[in-house]
Amino acid sequence: MWRLWLMFDPRRLLVGLFVFLFVLALLIHFILLSTDRFNWIEGPTKAAAASSYFQADPPKPERVFL
Repeated sequence: MWRLWLMFDPRRLLVGLFVFLFVLALLIHFILLSTDRFNWIEGPTKAAAASSYFQADPPKPERVFL
């Protein structure tokens, strides 16, 4: 294992890892901000909010004649 660190500079490797993880975190947050459900800044749009609060009527049961 110690020979691996002779091939790669640990400082550059860790900086690259942290930069990659930071960019990945930003990408995930921007993807979540683009959805109605997980947009914590603007909140859900009115159309999405109305559809989530009011559900369609349940189907009526069929009448059975005996």
